[in-house]
Amino acid sequence: MNTRCFVPAWAAAALVAALVALAGCAKHETPVEAVRPVKLARVALGQAGSAAVFAGEVKPRHESELGFRIGGKVVARLVDVGARVKKGDPLARLDPSDVALQAQASKAAVAVAQTEHEFAKAEFERYDNLNRQKFVSGSALDQKRNAMNANAAKLEQARAQLAVASNQAGYAVLVADQDGVVTAVSAEAGQVVTAGQPVVRVARAEEREVAIFVPENRLDELRDAGGLAVVLWANPDKVYAAKVREVAPAVDAATRTFAVRVSILAPDAAVQWGMTANVVLRAGVEAATALVPSTAIYHAEDGKPAVWIYDPASRTVNLRAVTLDAFREDGALVASGLADGEWIVAAGVHKLRAGQVVKPWESDGAPAPTASATPRA
Repeated sequence: MNTRCFVPAWAAAALVAALVALAGCAKHETPVEAVRPVKLARVALGQAGSAAVFAGEVKPRHESELGFRIGGKVVARLVDVGARVKKGDPLARLDPSDVALQAQASKAAVAVAQTEHEFAKAEFERYDNLNRQKFVSGSALDQKRNAMNANAAKLEQARAQLAVASNQAGYAVLVADQDGVVTAVSAEAGQVVTAGQPVVRVARAEEREVAIFVPENRLDELRDAGGLAVVLWANPDKVYAAKVREVAPAVDAATRTFAVRVSILAPDAAVQWGMTANVVLRAGVEAATALVPSTAIYHAEDGKPAVWIYDPASRTVNLRAVTLDAFREDGALVASGLADGEWIVAAGVHKLRAGQVVKPWESDGAPAPTASATPRA
């Protein structure tokens, strides 16, 4: 016989109440918010100036695309990209079989023309002797003279064709026309190329310049500039003196800008072709203007610009409204709202809140701001 146990309703209710009471007694620990690292930038008033910055690319002033003067099959490429070549060095070769046969045919044609000319000359001399003895007429002598002159012209034509064929045999080897560096290769061994098709690009190494594009409203300012500076993105601490060498006479139809070439006056080994560089045109300096990173600008709920000010004493950040002057390629110009020597958050401004505790990000080795670093009025 099976015996079933029944729990009274009042006992089950008491058990549930006890479990709820125990759960209410458990401690709920508030999660500790991690201190967010931030990248800081120090405000420097009056050091930004009103500068125009044009981004461009370092290019050689003289660069030539070399190709064979005849068509044929490439049998050897003798240089690679980056190779330094001297004037007259071979760069590539074509299959010389066809041009060699053409040269041999031209030599044979010269021999035939030479023989015919000698025969016609001998015939003319015989008829001239007979004409003096009154054995042939003057018209017969004229025919022999014309034949001799015609064969002389054919001989000159054959010799000219031989010279052309000999030159074409030499054109089977592509040589450098100047000292320089190979910057591009457009053909490989086994490829059939046509006459004039680019095979190797060679640039002269002694002169380097920056190619930029300038809007029409800044063109006169660039032309009248007393001095320009070039700064490489790879090495922003080094400044190179520069000058405008060439301005395009017509505007680009697509971008509505003018192509400008700026020569670097004293380039060193760090200036390599293809690098990105900034051409800086400096003007007057505003004493109350500060240049800050563009990523430091925060737009508040009312749409007005602001920046996060870092307090080294409390290690907190607070929002402050500022007045913007202009955005430039190297940052944003703040006309008012900042004091000299203050620290601002340079990145991640949209993930902060007022009064939040942060820590400076010191991955670049710069010293962390301290409470003694008070801003200068």
